[in-house]
Amino acid sequence: MLLSEPARTQFDLNFTLAGFPVRVHPLFWLVTVILGADLMRQPAQVNGGVLLLIWIGSLFVSILVHELGHALAMRYYGQRSRIVLYMLGGLAIPDSSPYSLGYGREANSSLSRIAISAAGPAAGFMLALLVIALVYLSGGEVVPRRDFPVFWSVHLGENSNIQVEFMVRALLWINILWGLVNLLPVFPLDGGQISRELCILYDAYTGVLRSVWLSLIVAILMVVAAISLREWYVGLLFGSLAFSSYMMLQQFQGGGFGGGFGGGPRGGRPW
Repeated sequence: MLLSEPARTQFDLNFTLAGFPVRVHPLFWLVTVILGADLMRQPAQVNGGVLLLIWIGSLFVSILVHELGHALAMRYYGQRSRIVLYMLGGLAIPDSSPYSLGYGREANSSLSRIAISAAGPAAGFMLALLVIALVYLSGGEVVPRRDFPVFWSVHLGENSNIQVEFMVRALLWINILWGLVNLLPVFPLDGGQISRELCILYDAYTGVLRSVWLSLIVAILMVVAAISLREWYVGLLFGSLAFSSYMMLQQFQGGGFGGGFGGGPRGGRPW
């Protein structure tokens, strides 16, 4: 997960969306291709290259929408921001002080930071709802089921094809499942940011310490669950986040964070 903005390169893709400068680092494309590499192993009648391109596009749109949700929430609170996509995530980075507002909205409060953190996953869920609505409008349906982690089945209309079906499944997978995982109370996920602010609201003195302990415990539980399900990538991800939380705990207990850890976002918001 991202904590700071990566250095600019000559291969960056730059554009503007809804008034926000957007920069896509080349490593974003590389990691996306690596994650979708298995799609090339398809039967002869299925074009794996097309599926890989659909995967890249679905991931790009989904993460961009997620960061746009953060950026729009920042704009609501009077902060200018820019978006950077890098590796397997992104950042909505504030360009102005949260105190230079003028709208009567306090951007540097716990409630506003919760709203900004929650806006990213919320944007992804809204995109998933839009996809589901389009499925129904096209004559298909999305049926709940008891299986986990994919707790739905997609049935498209008679005129659908494998490429459209794959795109729908990819968009729902990324925006629902990844959105739920991102809400876990683990740093630096959005859920970790939200749990920190909630703990501070409950107890301003020990709130940050409680949130770091919660982050460590949940990350360890996710590692155990991932190993039991043989989801090695998830286990590796949350193993690294558990170690990060442990180091944060050591630093906090040693006085490394001082009293500033509960302040505003530093260097942007990780996906």
